[in-house]
Amino acid sequence: MQTAISRLKQSKRIVVKVGTSSLTYSTGRIHLRQIDLLARVLSDLRHEGREVVLVTSGAVGVGMGKLGLAEKPKTLREKQAASAIGQSELMSIYGKLFSEYGCDVAQILLTGSVMDDPQRKENAVTTFNTLLEWGIIPIVNENDAISTEELKFGDIGDNDTLSAMVAKLIQADLLILLSDIDGLYSADPRKDENAQLVEEVDEITEDLLQTAGSAGTSRGTGGMLTKLTAAKSIMEAGINMVIANGQNPGIVYDIIEGKRVGTLFKGRISD
Repeated sequence: MQTAISRLKQSKRIVVKVGTSSLTYSTGRIHLRQIDLLARVLSDLRHEGREVVLVTSGAVGVGMGKLGLAEKPKTLREKQAASAIGQSELMSIYGKLFSEYGCDVAQILLTGSVMDDPQRKENAVTTFNTLLEWGIIPIVNENDAISTEELKFGDIGDNDTLSAMVAKLIQADLLILLSDIDGLYSADPRKDENAQLVEEVDEITEDLLQTAGSAGTSRGTGGMLTKLTAAKSIMEAGINMVIANGQNPGIVYDIIEGKRVGTLFKGRISD
């Protein structure tokens, strides 16, 4: 039987989710060096022969920087407008940087209804598969200008949940969540100096969900609870998931090489 580590090394189809805090400075301005490093790593994986999908946060954050806003907009209409501005800017940057590393990208904007409508679901799967066959890296975000679920913390709710949805949709082998945390801890490391990093998780229990904090950063929407909820869904689908610190995007190499970084959530292997 394959071990979880061997499955990581053999991952062919990989979804990488990057959080807002990994894409922007605390000022809200775009962190170009981080995005450049991310583009280089993911392009390298593509050149290696792996299929890569990027689920990106940051549209509202980038829009804030573009507009010179110090704080996240309060009203829904302002968030939608900031997202529309930021999404355009973000894709422009991604397109330029990925092309410098020999990869083309395509934008896919999704809403939660994709999973509920068989025809839309089939269309989405076909689009993803075609792009991946062509060697294109799909870049995914929720359609905030039309769908308000993420902005209101509803339906899809955040890009942790969105990335899990995408991973299941395309039957990925591995989902990597790059965030501002090193992984799952036995307790909140900000409050408990004895908190230990949990290297592997075999099952998401109700107790684990209840002890998870829900705090995200001022620029993002996701906390550990959303990540564990995503992990539960992913593991049940037989997909491995890793939460790791995205400060250095090169950590993706370590994950695929099976090194002990972050927290590995083991996908269920059918008998």
